[in-house]
Formats: sequence, structure tokens, C-alpha cells
Amino acid sequence: MILGLGERLKTLRKNRRLSQKDVANALGISAAIISNYEGGERTPSLENLVSLAGFYHCSTDYLLGFEKQIPASVIDVSSLNEAQIEILRAFINSLE
Repeated sequence: MILGLGERLKTLRKNRRLSQKDVANALGISAAIISNYEGGERTPSLENLVSLAGFYHCSTDYLLGFEKQIPASVIDVSSLNEAQIEILRAFINSLE
């Protein structure tokens, strides 16, 4: 068992207003497994840990407790072209 992993997973899920079933469906596993992860009764395989990190847009270091801050919001830019991404990057930089 990895200390705090279950609570971090639960917090990430609740922050996104998702059910355990939503997460399970996205990862192709059962809701019972997600429940066991969050309850600290089971430790995810390396493959599932990486999948969870990708799903929640955070690092595995955060999930494992090596990073202490909840990851910042992630903007999905997969539908944008390079010029649009560059405009968005410039805008975000101007806010800093």
C-alpha cells in the first residue's frame, strides 16, 4: 500500500465530479478496483498507475506522494493547430 495514494485518487476524482464508475469505464477496469485503490485496499499495477496519471493529467510522482501539490488544470489543445497553440501560449504568458 502506498501511503496517501487512495486519498489523492479520491480527491482528484471528486474535484472532477466523477463517479468511480466513470473513472473505471475510462480506464477499462471495474469500479470495484477503483474503490479498492481509493480505499487503500489495493495498489494499482504500474500500467494502471500510469493510466490514472494520464486520466487525471498529473504525474505519477504526485500520485505516489513525491509531489505535494494537486496538479493545475490542464487545457486540452489536441484539436488546435500549432499556430493556435502558439497564440494560446502567448496569451497565457501575458497573464503572468
